[in-house]
Amino acid sequence: MGKLTGKVAIVTGAGRMRGIGVSSAIALAKLGANVVVTGTGKDPEKFPEDEKNIGWKDVESTRLEIEKIGGRALDLITDVRKEKDVNDLIEKTLDKFHSIDILINNAAFGLGEDRKPVTQVEQNVFQKVLDIKVTGTFLCSKAVIPHMINQNRGGKIVNISSIMGKRGMPNTLAYNAANFAVIGMTQSMAKELGPHGINVNAVCPGPVDTSRMDSFGRDSQWDELAARSAIGRNGTAEEVGNFIAYLCTEDTSWITGQSINIDGGTVMEH
Repeated sequence: MGKLTGKVAIVTGAGRMRGIGVSSAIALAKLGANVVVTGTGKDPEKFPEDEKNIGWKDVESTRLEIEKIGGRALDLITDVRKEKDVNDLIEKTLDKFHSIDILINNAAFGLGEDRKPVTQVEQNVFQKVLDIKVTGTFLCSKAVIPHMINQNRGGKIVNISSIMGKRGMPNTLAYNAANFAVIGMTQSMAKELGPHGINVNAVCPGPVDTSRMDSFGRDSQWDELAARSAIGRNGTAEEVGNFIAYLCTEDTSWITGQSINIDGGTVMEH
């Protein structure tokens, strides 16, 4: 029996082979949870090269990875910006697994077009960053919470923010705005849902070796990011995923409303 045996988890943004979503989903499954993984059905032509080389199939492959270790999973194409998509996600999760105990709000806009001086950021790009991260977190949480309350056995919501939700940087306005917002939302939901036994926390990773960070390369710029941390290296998706899964266990039942840095000591302020 794992610490999450019998629990049902939803993980958004779980389509990349090297990603926090995939690692979180696998870590939850290893603890015994049944896992629903969502992605947007990204065009395979836009997959990272290593995914193309092995025939990776987005969330379908994430599901297969979970099944390889003996877990039960469901993969769904979901646009978390759309209430209808989110409601369909909840309905299909309940049809398959009959309950919802854990929600990991991980979906985010890909690093790129938004990383410009504020005067050069297009409004539609700014809006898309916020729609996926902030509106997506809102819609998924809003849809899941009534079921957690009605089940009357508590629940866990983990929102994936960033150390960029703690510290503003140049050329990252939209990303800073979205991640600061997620931290405020985490605190609000924690206050509201605590009486129902629902823990709400945020995880704030620093640089993590995922496909999202491929634009940095793995040379001097990547090394410079590592040098900013106290430990002197960047993180792995597995480290972050395992910590997210830990926050979903009863071992953390007295932790709520927190935005926890997992960054090797790059940012140490609360």
